Amino acid sequence: MGYGGKLEEQQRARELRAKSWTLADIAEELAVAKSSVSRWVRDVDFVPNPRRTARNRPPNKLQRAKAAEIESCRAEGVARIGTLSEREFLVAGLGLYAGDGAKTGSTVQFSNSNPRMIAFFCAWLREFLQPDESTLRLRLYLHDDLDLVAAESFWSELCRIPAGQFHRAHRPPAKPTIRGNRHYYGCCHVRYSSVRDLRTILGLMEAVLLLPSAPDIPG
Repeated sequence: MGYGGKLEEQQRARELRAKSWTLADIAEELAVAKSSVSRWVRDVDFVPNPRRTARNRPPNKLQRAKAAEIESCRAEGVARIGTLSEREFLVAGLGLYAGDGAKTGSTVQFSNSNPRMIAFFCAWLREFLQPDESTLRLRLYLHDDLDLVAAESFWSELCRIPAGQFHRAHRPPAKPTIRGNRHYYGCCHVRYSSVRDLRTILGLMEAVLLLPSAPDIPG
């Protein structure tokens, strides 16, 4: 049938290509295959513009619909969860630790790039384990082209841990192939040495799995 049924999309694709949009951006904007876009615009003259990305233009219809659905689900989640009881707070923190915490060795360790998860974990740690504040340590994973001073200040204030208690940051080199939405403040690693507290966390995690409502796993 050819592409007679998509004349409007073809024309729009050619207009966008002339404005230096990438094939991927055009395909996303028009909700068509990138291979189709390539055929439609192969003879269009344009000046390559590597800075032209989806982040530089207003969201399209599909992106707006996605954002609306995400916001609706977030609002529903907030209404459904409400306020956490002390027991729910305990169990929620165990869930976070089960996903991103260390399970071996003699050190309590939790890593994440999401500031709210790090803040949640620090509040949970202080609420239920009450560690000696002077033993808490932070280490950042931050690409070497990002501002270390700003990152340390951010995490120090968020976690209420003095900058003097930071380990030396890991600074891997930035690469052009790394995705554009890097975390400006990096990934934060919270830790302190206490084999007793680590065993307490692991024991509580095991208790959750032994609850009557937990699924029965064979073997």
